[in-house]
Amino acid sequence: MENFSLIDIFRMGGIFMWPLLVFSIWTFAIVIERAVYFLYHNLHVEDLEVKVQGYLATGNMRGAQDYLSALAKKQLGARALLAMVKQRDIPESQLEKAVEASAADCIREMETGFNFLTALGSLSPLTGFLGTVSGMIGAFRSIAEAENVNAQIVASGIYEALVTTVFGLIIAIAAMLAHAFLSHLVDSFASDMEKTCSDLMIDITRLNAMGRGRTDLKLLPSPRPNQVLSLEEYT
Repeated sequence: MENFSLIDIFRMGGIFMWPLLVFSIWTFAIVIERAVYFLYHNLHVEDLEVKVQGYLATGNMRGAQDYLSALAKKQLGARALLAMVKQRDIPESQLEKAVEASAADCIREMETGFNFLTALGSLSPLTGFLGTVSGMIGAFRSIAEAENVNAQIVASGIYEALVTTVFGLIIAIAAMLAHAFLSHLVDSFASDMEKTCSDLMIDITRLNAMGRGRTDLKLLPSPRPNQVLSLEEYT
């Protein structure tokens, strides 16, 4: 059996192997870029919720804001929570919309390149099929022009024509697998953020209702009967 190098197989596919080569490089670049992005950005929000709840329990809104501001660059969940803390004094319905908008921006940033992966997953096999059809046309033309036709000539033309289909399917499988895995990460993050924001929204609403929304006030215990708190205890 004759052994073919990768370059030989590439030449067999003809001109349609060039767009497939571009698609493969494009897919690989998007996957690598997204992998680096997700590795750099921390997607966990449980630790943020616990820490912010600790600040809210003492009414230290300024501390919560500073804590989230320090993490906003590297931890995506901190951005949405920071928007909630910064705009804590607005009505609950408006605060909810502001948090949703901030979370949507984070998710939109996470999904950068996803549309291209979907397009590449669709275009690659179609380009491969187109190359195969073109190759089959050339193979049958050669058969029609040949004086002595045998099975070897027919088989040779067909398997050379199918090379583009194989490469197109490989690229499509890689693109769709990457898209499915990355989408799962985004969906998990969105679900965790929804729960965390809902929990913290209740705490902030309770603080606002108690009139303790100012950053310089703490949640002090209620005074005992006939007890008067000094001014220093409120500052």
